[in-house]
Amino acid sequence: MNQLTKVFVLGLPRTGTTSICSTLLSLNYHVAHTAYTQTTFEKANALADTPIFNDYKELFHYYPNSQFIYLTRESEKWVPSIKQLLLRMYNNVVRDDGGFNPIIKRCYGEIFSPFTLENINDDEFLIACYNKHKAAVTEFFEQQAYSVLFIDISKPDDYQKLLSFLDKESYQDEHTGSGFPVLNQGGKVTAWKDLKHPHKIDSTKNGRSSTLNHIS
Repeated sequence: MNQLTKVFVLGLPRTGTTSICSTLLSLNYHVAHTAYTQTTFEKANALADTPIFNDYKELFHYYPNSQFIYLTRESEKWVPSIKQLLLRMYNNVVRDDGGFNPIIKRCYGEIFSPFTLENINDDEFLIACYNKHKAAVTEFFEQQAYSVLFIDISKPDDYQKLLSFLDKESYQDEHTGSGFPVLNQGGKVTAWKDLKHPHKIDSTKNGRSSTLNHIS
């Protein structure tokens, strides 16, 4: 069992994971937005997106006393955004002769199962996936009697909730400004790639993923 504690962001894609990762950088965390190698988990003390949103149960047991943050987003904003992302990803998730790395395929395939074009284009299916994921996270941590922070980055008050949860109130005026940055709007998903920061942790090694022994 690993004794290092970390911050894990459990929100599904398109709930503001890039924005909160940028905020965590400003709070002096070493941050990985997606993590596909053992080295990434070792170097980062704050991680989000894939495979965090899918593998939180294993991570909870492997990294005891860590902090977990769940990102919420109103369905009328999340559905068109996630639909656009999943449609772009579809071929590389389902193909057998390459495409995305196995970790991405596994996580998206499990959360949005069955992963079909028909389902991706069905708003009710996507909302059901979101609700099922949120309910599963809520139930799991309630069973553990463990506190999770639920926030919506579009709500100004939730920024202060994050600082309080992480015991980072002293950073507010000096380092972080007054709220979450607004990133990856209009379907763009490159903000994290374009962001330069010394505490930003690579998700892969030389563009390649590797087996994650503790969550495989």
